[in-house]
Amino acid sequence: MKIIFAGTPEFAAVALQALHQAGFEIPLVLTQPDRPAGRGMNLQASPVKQFALAHGLPVAQPTSLRLDGKYPDIAQTAHELLQATPHDVMVVAAYGLILPRSVLQIPRLGCINIHGSLLPRWRGAAPIHRAIEAGDAETGITIMQMEEGLDTGPMLLMESMPILPMDTTGGLHDKLAALGGKMIVEAMHSLEHGRLTATPQPEHGANYAAKIAKEEAHLDFSLSASVLARKVWAFNPFPAAAGMIDGVAIKFWQAAPLAVETASPPGQVLAANGLDGVLIACGEGVLRVDELQKPGGKRLPAVEFLKGFPLEGRQFN
Repeated sequence: MKIIFAGTPEFAAVALQALHQAGFEIPLVLTQPDRPAGRGMNLQASPVKQFALAHGLPVAQPTSLRLDGKYPDIAQTAHELLQATPHDVMVVAAYGLILPRSVLQIPRLGCINIHGSLLPRWRGAAPIHRAIEAGDAETGITIMQMEEGLDTGPMLLMESMPILPMDTTGGLHDKLAALGGKMIVEAMHSLEHGRLTATPQPEHGANYAAKIAKEEAHLDFSLSASVLARKVWAFNPFPAAAGMIDGVAIKFWQAAPLAVETASPPGQVLAANGLDGVLIACGEGVLRVDELQKPGGKRLPAVEFLKGFPLEGRQFN
């Protein structure tokens, strides 16, 4: 079976690698255009493009697939390429471009998506972040048949995994990427032999995982320690939760809630001796921060951070 693959970040590259190692023929890979990255802001190829080029897979990087969009000529060229490339199905994982109906209808067996949640919960761009932020006990991977709606298509395979205490988005991402790679190989083998059954998504329980905005990183210490700890885990590695102190944004990389009562105002640093991390009063409970970073500095354990940036008795706002 021939598979066109569309994806961009590391999550997608893991799936592409799994399909390639399983022996599926991949005549074309679609990925986002190279983007400026790093301190020098040099153009950098996506993880998917890097894998494809390293393994001799043809790559295309259209900026749009919408014939009625801003770049119709580019979209038309992409459509012609897809139509001219012999394939049976398109596998999509975190591609970053909307696939219009005109593209969804090109593959003989349609387009199949790898989504990082247990649909219909957390449709949308940031399902891993939002599941951790919300305090969900589990998440997983859904393999679904794509349609025009946002992550609304029929479900083909689903597998869950627990969200462990203090799981970060970075760590959970890697576990889900590996699971998605395994499951898409299973799905393609089943599709090849006509054994893949589609189940419509229930509308009950559907919600939307909005894209993460940098502004969300600023912590409001009037919230409970439990809520703030989940934000620290959810925003690790991006955009990194931060507390403001005297106009300086201090990033928090590891934290945990403590069920401790305090009469101190929210944001007050209760202790910062390095032995117990940095303890900060919250609207309810206390947040213990174990790894911090100042602007231009490195991520450091609390005991090391405090040697160069004392916090005892200070106030986050």
